[in-house]
Amino acid sequence: MIYNTQIPYFRFVNSYLKKYGFQPLKLNSSPNQPFGIIVVIPCFNEAHTLATLDSLKSCDSPNSGYRVIVVVNQSEITAVEICARNEQTIRELEGWKANNPNFPLDILKELNLPKKHAGVGLARKIGMDEAVHIFYQNEQDGIIVALDSDCLVETNYFTAIENHFAKFDQSPGCSIRYAHPLNSENESINKGITQYELHLRYYNQALRLCRFPFAFHTVGSSMAVRSSAYQKQGGMNKRKAGEDFYFLQKIIELGNFTELNATCVFPSPRVSDRVPFGTGKAIGDFLAAESQTFYTYNFQSFHHLAVIPTWTKKLYQREKTVPENEKVREFLASIDFENKVKEIRENTSSFSKFEKRFFTFFNAFTVLKFTHFLRDNGFPNQPIEKESQLLLKELGKVEIPKKLTDILAYYRKLDQKEWNQ
Repeated sequence: MIYNTQIPYFRFVNSYLKKYGFQPLKLNSSPNQPFGIIVVIPCFNEAHTLATLDSLKSCDSPNSGYRVIVVVNQSEITAVEICARNEQTIRELEGWKANNPNFPLDILKELNLPKKHAGVGLARKIGMDEAVHIFYQNEQDGIIVALDSDCLVETNYFTAIENHFAKFDQSPGCSIRYAHPLNSENESINKGITQYELHLRYYNQALRLCRFPFAFHTVGSSMAVRSSAYQKQGGMNKRKAGEDFYFLQKIIELGNFTELNATCVFPSPRVSDRVPFGTGKAIGDFLAAESQTFYTYNFQSFHHLAVIPTWTKKLYQREKTVPENEKVREFLASIDFENKVKEIRENTSSFSKFEKRFFTFFNAFTVLKFTHFLRDNGFPNQPIEKESQLLLKELGKVEIPKKLTDILAYYRKLDQKEWNQ
């Protein structure tokens, strides 16, 4: 189906776009060049986008073809100097495109977005919705990939994504292996990003130790979903930060979520104030702190958390479960745990259905609230170096690494080992 600009756009969009689309679509499909993979890159106040495009250009081409959409975005109240930077970025992108005519690049200029919604979530959504439309026109269930405009990728990036979804044909989406570069000329940045990435991996491994089914990395620059799954779960949200975490949890709930470790994304470790939390903010806070120590969740809190997944059989069979810790009891009361479980039990016909519904209730958001509640009530954050070593000891590792870089290297290998594809 070819898009006809002379006919109202809504006649050529599917039900998802009619219900959830933010604005009229702008990009057309090409009948002679089908694309199996579309990469969406939000770009705001960014000076490194061309390096990202150069990295993508150097990649091996997948059999199904690919397309790249860069969404240069700002709100109606964006500061003048940032507007100027965005205009400069557009000129750079257009110049790059002219010099690389065979590279399938689309540049979306979203320079007057409403201040209420403008941000990385909306920028991703605009680009990802365009991808949905392109795939719909070509009658494809293609792969939508999220990347950031300060990332580099391995040369097998496209082919690894293509092969992964071919191999795992029931997977609605995946997280892609990532690794922050540790070669900055600023040693404080190296120390900061080492600890921050270790924090992310420590938290993920702790949830796996607790046997939660949604223990996956949720990094916005390294995730991919099928167009059908994206639509089924209502698409990308318009959050100004944390959009990746909230979005991927919806995809994970579909089941069969996977991890792709055959390639790697290298996000920048630089300081950034574009979002209120995340890598750039964490590094900025780290550099501004008196002590160059990153604090993470107390490992003892995961001992209390780990009990909850073991309860599901008892809860289904109406057996009494009472946490030993008073603060855990307080938290469960605050989320109306007993009544929620009773409601789930009364509306499910088997244990497997009960268990699935239970983890939809006691999901990644609830777990995050749990860790924050215990952090504020008797289990204060601790240095990441110490807690990550405690987790390795719990996992049975005899020789515990001492240096931060060695600990991180081990955690990276641990993540890859669990999804050795």
